[in-house]
Amino acid sequence: MCGIAGIRRFDGAPVSREVLAEMAKRLHHRGPDDSGFFSDGSIGFAHTRLSIIDLAGSPQPMAGASGTTTIAFNGEILNYRQLRTELPYPFRTNGDTEVLLALYEQHGPSAVAKLRGQFAYAIHDAHTRETHLFRDRLGILPLYYYADSAMFAFASEIKALLPAIGTAAVDHESLHDYLAHRSVPAPHTLVRGVRKVPQGHHLVVTAKGQVRTEPYWELPRESEIRQVTPEEAVRLVDEALTASVRDALVADVPVGAYLSGGVDSSLITALVARERGDAELHTFSAGFGDPRVDEIHHAEKVAGLVGSRHHNVIVTADDFRDSWAKLSWHRDAPLSEPADVAVFRLAELARRDVKVVLSGEGSDELFGGYPKYRFAQATRLAGIAPSFALKRLEKALPASKARLGVALRAISEPSYAERMRGWFAPFTVSERAALLGGPATRSVLAPYENGRGDALRRMLYADSHTWLADNLLERGDRMSMAASLELRPPFLDHRVAELAFSLPSNVKVRGGTTKWVVKEVARQHLPTDIVDRPKSGFKVPLDAWFRDGLRDMAYDLLTGPTSFVGKTFDRAAVRSLLDDHDSGDRNEQPRIWTLLSLEVWHQTLSW
Repeated sequence: MCGIAGIRRFDGAPVSREVLAEMAKRLHHRGPDDSGFFSDGSIGFAHTRLSIIDLAGSPQPMAGASGTTTIAFNGEILNYRQLRTELPYPFRTNGDTEVLLALYEQHGPSAVAKLRGQFAYAIHDAHTRETHLFRDRLGILPLYYYADSAMFAFASEIKALLPAIGTAAVDHESLHDYLAHRSVPAPHTLVRGVRKVPQGHHLVVTAKGQVRTEPYWELPRESEIRQVTPEEAVRLVDEALTASVRDALVADVPVGAYLSGGVDSSLITALVARERGDAELHTFSAGFGDPRVDEIHHAEKVAGLVGSRHHNVIVTADDFRDSWAKLSWHRDAPLSEPADVAVFRLAELARRDVKVVLSGEGSDELFGGYPKYRFAQATRLAGIAPSFALKRLEKALPASKARLGVALRAISEPSYAERMRGWFAPFTVSERAALLGGPATRSVLAPYENGRGDALRRMLYADSHTWLADNLLERGDRMSMAASLELRPPFLDHRVAELAFSLPSNVKVRGGTTKWVVKEVARQHLPTDIVDRPKSGFKVPLDAWFRDGLRDMAYDLLTGPTSFVGKTFDRAAVRSLLDDHDSGDRNEQPRIWTLLSLEVWHQTLSW
């Protein structure tokens, strides 16, 4: 993985080498092994490299053999060796970067359809005077941009754009999105004027300075569902996932695996161990020193079964206090999930032994792994229940019934789209309006309103385009890159994703069992007790920490006289949240975390 950045000016001014250098400096953690620059009048690229393939070669930015193309590339093209054999090109290196250039010179922008892997890259074509940006199909790797009448700038992270665009300001409309999603769905961000290239999209900057984006890939539609038996579905998923893991092991450096002890990471680890044979495999897990949430003993059991060399790290409340600001800087946004801190500590641990890790990310959103998917149809029909009654019941629940409370909050929302996103929303529509003094004026509900089949397919489609792409994958990228570690999720090979959306819903949630087809695949590689144990997830005991180790920090930051949250939101409502949680009557941890993360992030940015 690497960091890329660039500027294209439309006002006749040359691109500043000093600005490019400052942009690259802010991406050093993404590529500590090397850096490089390209500039030619009004166009300039910067690159920082984490060497994974062709370690001694493939410096970037790289010029093509034609002399008219230049690339800045972040990611890995896992089928580059096969593609290389198909191209009549005078290759000078042994890496995947030059294969990308050769593909573009032969096929133009449509070459992206031939790629397998995870990527974000920019190619400037001096012949057409166009600059092309591409982001991978599922949004594994990030790509941001800023455009005005004078220039266009892009970068792997928002912080790297700031030297080019100057001062930053909060996009207050995006605060509504953040309170609803814990992150901001593409193409928007919390920084005014900065946008994301959406997953699976191609952006073009024309010779006249026009900027347009268009999708080059999408998930299969309902008409493409295969009519297969459950047994056939299991075989297809097993074959696709095995092929994806095999491809994900392509590297010239050591590769390890995250191992939480859950079915997804355990399955990936078992497949990796089978592919590597007798080669040493390092696995990594995190715990919290809390028996209510720790899964370390499950991870150690799987490690013993596959024969990996296993490593653990324990995350404490002090880790949150000490690293929150640093990780908010890396995230370029509020830490949307408490697990962000644990994921970073895990990446730190892994980086001591390997440069690349595989994870189980994406399985839940493609194959229906969350408990809420059992109630997909109920979510669609829930509007017939009186909203006020559901909200009153949710308020009356004790803290021990938090999961039921989440369900009641979700199905009490006024529209089907709001009910679908309400399962992950910290604040309801009415709560967001009260905190911000009015309703949102911009809608980002398109993925939730998309009519792509039955209720479960609609939920999965929405979650893969919002929760997965804009929350979990952003977290995975930033927290791993903060430790200069490359993260690869085999479930998010686009062939696996296409297969998942071509399978009928009855092999995903079957007989009340979520992620049925994945669990049946796992049975072929793992003991039954690992496959069938209840889903736990990466839980952090913040409910207790906000009453103890992090209590004073929360009150000081959210209710103090200089608090951004206190000035922007209803201060009395914020204090009420803290008091209700501190009393033990309610578990307001998700909402406190959401506001506290926003406050910490705001303090880290140069406004």
